[in-house]
Amino acid sequence: MRKMSNLWTKRAFVASNHFRLAVAGLALAAGLALPARAQNDKMTPIPTPSQPNAIELGTGPLPGATNPEVWHSQYGSQFARNVTIATLTPFLPDPAKASGAAVVVAPGGGFMTLSMENEGSNVARALAEKGVAAFVLKYRLNQTPADMPAFEKSMREMFSGAARPPRPPDPGQAMARLAPQLADARAAFALIRKRSAEWHVDPNRIGMVGFSAGAMLTMVTALNGEDAKPAFIGNIYGPLASVTVPADAPPLFIALAADDPFFGNAGFGLIESWKGAKRPVEFHLYEQGGHGFGMYPKETTSTGWFDAFVYWLGMHGMLKPTGSGSSGASSH
Repeated sequence: MRKMSNLWTKRAFVASNHFRLAVAGLALAAGLALPARAQNDKMTPIPTPSQPNAIELGTGPLPGATNPEVWHSQYGSQFARNVTIATLTPFLPDPAKASGAAVVVAPGGGFMTLSMENEGSNVARALAEKGVAAFVLKYRLNQTPADMPAFEKSMREMFSGAARPPRPPDPGQAMARLAPQLADARAAFALIRKRSAEWHVDPNRIGMVGFSAGAMLTMVTALNGEDAKPAFIGNIYGPLASVTVPADAPPLFIALAADDPFFGNAGFGLIESWKGAKRPVEFHLYEQGGHGFGMYPKETTSTGWFDAFVYWLGMHGMLKPTGSGSSGASSH
């Protein structure tokens, strides 16, 4: 595995540390990104939903984890936390319109929670409607307090700490913190390729799209995921710090709101990195949308990110079956 220090600059680590401190409070602060009617929604514990199609990825239980997986609702959506066993849930298109392309969908939540609907199943279903097989990755998370009041208190404390200047973490420590999630992402790609014939997926046209923390995981998977090798990647309101871009880096799609409280004013080094390496990149900066807009209905142009992403997939030949005359992943 290439060392993280060869891929992320010091500035990237500062951004990722800020991300860890601030976005972990997304479960409390997401009101910045949601419709006014949802502003005062509380976290309400719910029974863990049935997940009959979820497939365990075989990466094992999270080392040292003691608190079991629990779920809650907020903003009319479902969230998971204390995920200790990683799973992958397929959302397959109608075979009559399947393109053969596939996307691993990585929800966000500061590595403390996972937005399983707004940035997970709702995205996957919409992609399947476009003929793209989608697979929601429920990756392992950092442990949080088991009971809801203690969890809410810990999130408030962490979110308030975001105002303090972060100290750049050691590259090795930063990579170690993401090791379980990266292992889960790599296992997801391996599983899809193993069952590609069954799922009617082209093993060379599997990409990844992530939101917030999931976007960070998507970037790490593309840059440091060894055998994962996504054919294309989407970074939806994730960190945009500069990186060292490999010569075979996949096409990159980025969507961000200018009023994003975490990354809207953190610079756009990632775009320059991709352009400097002469790799394909598309960037959509929306005037409004906040952080965490995902698939929520909003009266801002940020809701157009999904249609733009689909058009971009089509431009790269991902909406037509292999061999239909499309360009496929020729730019990759």
